[in-house]
Amino acid sequence: MSTRTIAVVSAGLGRPSATRLLADRLAQATTDALAERGVTAEVVTYELRSLAHEITDAMLTGFPSGELRTALETVARAAGVIAVTPIFTTSASGLFKSFVDVVDKDALRGTPVLIGATGGTPRHSLATEYAIRPLFTYLHADTVTTAVFAATDDWAGEADDVNPLPERIRRAGVELAEKVVARPERSGAADGFDATPDFASLLDRL
Repeated sequence: MSTRTIAVVSAGLGRPSATRLLADRLAQATTDALAERGVTAEVVTYELRSLAHEITDAMLTGFPSGELRTALETVARAAGVIAVTPIFTTSASGLFKSFVDVVDKDALRGTPVLIGATGGTPRHSLATEYAIRPLFTYLHADTVTTAVFAATDDWAGEADDVNPLPERIRRAGVELAEKVVARPERSGAADGFDATPDFASLLDRL
């Protein structure tokens, strides 16, 4: 069986968080769907909560470092990406948007991406389409058709008897798996930051 890396980005602020729970469920659905297609998934998960300071530093300096740089490299090399954010004030969280802002503009070109979001009520469900999907369209990612929004009641199975959350998660995982399998495996993908000098080197030139 071949192995593909699935990078998971979770922008939940709490521990535990509904956002991380949804991210884990989507990753499991994708892993199961890949296994059915003869592919082993290596899932690497990043909680943006722990990268918040490094994300801010990267926005101020223009150069990612430390664990954030590793996360960005993993996302850039991944065969597929799962990105999940809480919805605040009708849009993605500021932490999630800031992370996307420091992703190289060509890092996700053609990469299959599954988007998800969490919120208190179903009235925020369209945020996946008007606030999150355009971010990845701008980055030329190959975003799967099904985006998964989970409101508080969804976890109890009360919100949608016709199209329940487990079925939406399963369908989205299958769609991501199909795109990952259909895309040629990357071999020795270039590091988008190889040509970027570190901050210390820039100071030495002053």
